[in-house]
Amino acid sequence: MVMLMIKVNQLCKSFGSIKAVDNVSIHVQQGEIFGLVGPDGAGKTTLIRMICDLITPDSGEVLLFNGGQNSFGYMPQKFSLYGDLTVMENINFFGAMYGMGSKTIRQRADEILELTNLINFKGRFADNLSGGMKQKLALTCALLSQPQLLVLDEPTFGVDPESRKEFWKTLYQLNQEKITILVSTPYMDEADLCHKVGFMNNGQLAVVDSPQNLKKRFPYQILEVKAETTEPEIFAGLENIIDVSFYGNKYHLVTNDALQVESFVSSLLQDKEINTQSIKQVLPSMEDVFVYLAEKEVD
Repeated sequence: MVMLMIKVNQLCKSFGSIKAVDNVSIHVQQGEIFGLVGPDGAGKTTLIRMICDLITPDSGEVLLFNGGQNSFGYMPQKFSLYGDLTVMENINFFGAMYGMGSKTIRQRADEILELTNLINFKGRFADNLSGGMKQKLALTCALLSQPQLLVLDEPTFGVDPESRKEFWKTLYQLNQEKITILVSTPYMDEADLCHKVGFMNNGQLAVVDSPQNLKKRFPYQILEVKAETTEPEIFAGLENIIDVSFYGNKYHLVTNDALQVESFVSSLLQDKEINTQSIKQVLPSMEDVFVYLAEKEVD
């Protein structure tokens, strides 16, 4: 039987007239990487802070299992360590706050610093670390007490893509050591790395499922277009196109009839004498899924 690590029942929190979290219920099972995703202002941070007992909910309840409040590590959205202390001084400070002895702190620190690739930066001041290294230091401090549950609030926000990959590689290693992870993220490629995803918007939880199932449930077809144009409205007015998104070097056209739209798009680009690299039907990405869910919520 799979054990629950977090049980949230009908949680609500308002700030004045704004409902930051509106009747949210989630279950996080032992061994899961559970991702909370959604746009800025969706309520992710408020929900996480209530789970960590940093904010008192207006109603509802949060139950943490297998040790309760003392058995989880929390990493806030913004870097919260001391810039004028070295990596090791920060670790010693937070270890002492956990009531750990100096020998235990040193032993545990070396294990985690090896995992996070910070072992050679013990003497560097936190202010002199890169954004990715600062997040790794914050993660190291959150892991000192050997928690069975990690709660991370947008841990890679503003970090460069390569550092984000390294950070998630570390999360996967921790998860393989049977650490349960609840993480919020605005990045859809990170949502794809979670075992289960909860999409929040306007304080409400719209859907919870695995990334694979969310893609299977996507009700439309996706036509991917790579062409030498970045004009946002180039496909406006074409028949049978429900929505258009542009991702760096490609367009995703949402449609009920990919074959017909492929013909329309090909003719349009040819008429405009735009060099076309590829036009093909692809499986929906997590970006496609969540654009659809966000627009559905607005409707």
